[in-house]
Amino acid sequence: MKTVRLTTAQAIVRYLMAQQTEIDGELRPLFAGAFAIFGHGNVTCLGPALEAVKETFPTWRGQNEQGMALAAVAFAKAMRRRQIMVATSSIGPGATNMVTAAAVAHANRLPVLLLSGDTFASRIPDPVLQQVESFHDPSATVNDSFKPVTRFWDRIVKPEQVVHSLPHAVATMLDPATCGPVFLGLPQDVQAEAYDYPVRFFEPELRSFPRPRPDTAQLARAAAALSQSRKPLIVAGGGVHYSLAEDALRTFAERHHIPVVETVAGKATMVSAHPLNAGPIGSTGCTSANAMAAEADVVLAVGTRLQDFTTGSWTVFANEAVKIIGLNTATFDAVKHLALPLVADAREGLSELDALVGDWRGSDEWTDKAHVEIAQYHAYIDKIASPTAPAQEVTYAQVIGAIDRLALPSDYAFAAAGGFPGELNSGWRAKGQDSIDMEYGYSCMGYEISGAWGAKMAMPDREVIVFVGDGSYLMMNSDLFSSVLSGHKLIVIVCDNGGFAVINRLQVNQGGVPFNNLIADAKVERVVAVDFAAHAAAMGCEAETATTIAELEAAFDRARAADRTYVIAMKTSAYDWTGGGSFWEVGVPEVSDREEIRAAKAAMDAGKAGQRVGW
Repeated sequence: MKTVRLTTAQAIVRYLMAQQTEIDGELRPLFAGAFAIFGHGNVTCLGPALEAVKETFPTWRGQNEQGMALAAVAFAKAMRRRQIMVATSSIGPGATNMVTAAAVAHANRLPVLLLSGDTFASRIPDPVLQQVESFHDPSATVNDSFKPVTRFWDRIVKPEQVVHSLPHAVATMLDPATCGPVFLGLPQDVQAEAYDYPVRFFEPELRSFPRPRPDTAQLARAAAALSQSRKPLIVAGGGVHYSLAEDALRTFAERHHIPVVETVAGKATMVSAHPLNAGPIGSTGCTSANAMAAEADVVLAVGTRLQDFTTGSWTVFANEAVKIIGLNTATFDAVKHLALPLVADAREGLSELDALVGDWRGSDEWTDKAHVEIAQYHAYIDKIASPTAPAQEVTYAQVIGAIDRLALPSDYAFAAAGGFPGELNSGWRAKGQDSIDMEYGYSCMGYEISGAWGAKMAMPDREVIVFVGDGSYLMMNSDLFSSVLSGHKLIVIVCDNGGFAVINRLQVNQGGVPFNNLIADAKVERVVAVDFAAHAAAMGCEAETATTIAELEAAFDRARAADRTYVIAMKTSAYDWTGGGSFWEVGVPEVSDREEIRAAKAAMDAGKAGQRVGW
């Protein structure tokens, strides 16, 4: 057997570079490159391995390990899981900084390969710099904290283990049922050790993405249930995007006369103007989608994990006779809440279900109702998004409305956590399929700017428009600098509403006293106004402050014409929010001296009475 002698670090890089994928008929690397912040745990071994191939396998320097790993996650989402990025850190805080990004990838079913340095397998130098010692388990390091938030975890303690571990890691990320983050811990001494690897291990391999077909018995049960429906509804989740099933879903809905509602992750599976698009469903959804969900007798849930924001904490499907068909690659998701499972790829599952139900169609009365509801929803959004909408301060809805009116079908909107995803869910009327990323699976503040940097890498020819609140901006903004350094231009709209305004809303709506969310309600010596435009300019961005919607629109035109990241800052209301969402269960104290909290508890109990539990 022909062999080549390489270090563990060199072998890992060479194997990753040998993996290939095909996108739109073009052969590309499966792993598009790496994000790296070097430290003593990865700079001396993995660093040289990456430096040697920097012209063909680019390494991007991040400013924060969490940020660079979030960029890798968003890259995978923008590529609809067809390409993957690597993120590498040293041991200690560099590694634990990436745990949050791993959780984001896990919650959103997105692939990312995380390579972290580790302590010495020999343990002779222990304790090393940044090592956290476990008194009861000498084998444990901080890297064990990745175990709950990864789909595949391994620590390479012998060079030859690479031959066994890497194929499993890649297969995990490519399988739609298990897709998610992978972590490999690389002890410092093992990275440096050499081994005679089989040459064939590094031969180029074209990777395919499995499309599992449905079981015939599950398919028959699903078709029978759907064929008996008078009020069918499709819930389109993020899996529709990952399966590249947008056209298949639209065709299925049109052929069988079924209204479609979208989850946060599934938004832009259909353009907003499509007559069967009944809007976003659930707690951050709109009245039209939730009204349809309340009456539906069969719900075809495609590629969704049915998060509480989608289901209104399992209250939106109010028809006691409703049947849910769970079309999902993961059995875990397909069987939720006594659903009829249809375990399959979204595109292939829809195709085979279409063939089996034949010419069956939902009732005209049902789609007529959808059209009425949809018209009311759009009229409401038009009203609150208007520049002349009555409000003491500019609202999120008006900001989104202004950019929505100026947006092109190719533009890619970006948001996460806070108030923006909920507002964009209703207010952003997608003009193109696959045109938005709202990270509400893990609701990670800080994803906005870092993630957008990764998304722009994936889509250099599209405009990436970031909506971020002042709270998230202050939490993580350094990848504005990264985007300028690397030439990945973003348009970033920073809305300053004085703190964590959406959580203040939740706090007050559940009877609490405003406390520690808005800066004005926190323990501070003085209230300081941040000049976000000046801050962004200091990192090399072009930047300006707008005070009116007209100024915002003019600034956006300048931003689109700019050749580097452009930041537009603007003051917005902390108290004006879009309505139309459903019930959402949160914990409210059973005992309180505040009458408002007692009233909120009573309202919460009343809402819980409508939850779907075992029926």
